[in-house]
Amino acid sequence: MGSGLWTASAVNLSHWLGVNIGVILMIIGVLNTLTNQVLIRHLDIPRMVGEIIYAMFFSYFVSFFVSFFDAMGVGGLNIFWRALLSIGGIIVFCIGISLYQRANIVMHPNDDTTNILRFLYLKGNATASQLIDFIPPLIAIIIAFIFTHEILSVNIGTICSIIGNGFFIAMSDKLVWPHLKHNFRTKQAVNG
Repeated sequence: MGSGLWTASAVNLSHWLGVNIGVILMIIGVLNTLTNQVLIRHLDIPRMVGEIIYAMFFSYFVSFFVSFFDAMGVGGLNIFWRALLSIGGIIVFCIGISLYQRANIVMHPNDDTTNILRFLYLKGNATASQLIDFIPPLIAIIIAFIFTHEILSVNIGTICSIIGNGFFIAMSDKLVWPHLKHNFRTKQAVNG
């Protein structure tokens, strides 16, 4: 029923290139880590290493859970249950993103990008930062489509993610453990 846009782009790239989705997600994570270093305008080695390690584990676990849910027969459920699981999963991961972006100990590079965009460039606007962060995966899906003539893993869940991620994260900031405040830090945030 679709997935988040970055994961959907990885599925399409994986299908086009014939490379395991975990490898594609790891490459995306490394590229996003490097992008984050450019966005914060200085070299932050601990942040960079943490993001690469996080991307490694995330990539492995996505690959594992794709196989796990396939073995459980989730893909064979009727459309109602698959849509409900997909949308529920997106809401749960947005709550998780809200919590760990506020804690800001170590993050997946894609989520750090939205945090950087949100606080350094967009005056705290979670929705705008999510929408801007969706541009690269949309381009990747279009490029993969040009070569395969297929769009995979884009469906109700993806549309819910595109429309709702920023909203769900912003609402979670207010409703889920509201006393946990954003711990966003860069040299610019500290000095500026």
